[in-house]
Amino acid sequence: MEEKWTTVLKPRTKWGNVNLKELFSYKDLILLFVKRNYVTKYKQTILGPLWLIISPLMTTLMFVVVFGNIAGLSTDGTPQIAFYMAGNVVWAYFAACVNQTSNTFVSNANVFGKVYFPRMVVPISTVLTGMLDFLVQFVLFLIILLFLTVTGISISINMWVLVTPVLVLQLALLGMGVGIIVSSLTTKYRDLAILVTFGVQLWMYASPVVYSVTQIPERYRFLYLLNPVSPIITMFRYAFLGTGYLPLLSWGISWITTIIVVIIGVLLFSRIEKTFMDTV
Repeated sequence: MEEKWTTVLKPRTKWGNVNLKELFSYKDLILLFVKRNYVTKYKQTILGPLWLIISPLMTTLMFVVVFGNIAGLSTDGTPQIAFYMAGNVVWAYFAACVNQTSNTFVSNANVFGKVYFPRMVVPISTVLTGMLDFLVQFVLFLIILLFLTVTGISISINMWVLVTPVLVLQLALLGMGVGIIVSSLTTKYRDLAILVTFGVQLWMYASPVVYSVTQIPERYRFLYLLNPVSPIITMFRYAFLGTGYLPLLSWGISWITTIIVVIIGVLLFSRIEKTFMDTV
């Protein structure tokens, strides 16, 4: 009788390799990590998951007061709360992916040193956890749009809303790619862990979260949209609010950037995971 092996161990290349089949076989572990992330996130909190609603509302109201009323930034004729909520929902998911995956190696060193499983399980579970948060806040955004429509305020939702899943997928890939690059580098350079939060905050102001991309002078707009997050936010607002325009060329460049970042992140992550226990 011919023997069939259930596990085959092979030498890795210098840059490592990612076994997608093996990664898929650990899908139950990914779900367990998602559950763990939620439990630890809201453990010993009074309001628990209600913070998913309270936090974006408070942030949006702050944007309305500071940037809408005090600074007087234009929202292209759309209600301020809808304009700022749209930018906040998209950015909050991207920032969560970057901030949380950037701690993958350092925060999970104890687990990685004792049990074997594909290390990519952790950043993937983190991205999925953030996606559930995004869905809750996205529903809140839709409720706000419905309320504005009922009160007689016109909202120009169009067929581009159908690309929303593609925009969310791109946010997840880009956030995870940036996060695992930072995570791989922080195994040797801990300064990056301190700078990442500050860097993400600066990145927000370099993206059209609290202002419209139409406020950027047209001669500089293409360069501004080279920021891979900017076309995503711009298209999301155009789809649900009808403001701005469709930067399709910039979105295509953004996708190329996203793919490059993910490839570099995965290769670097695969190489670092072999030796990170010696440096963490």
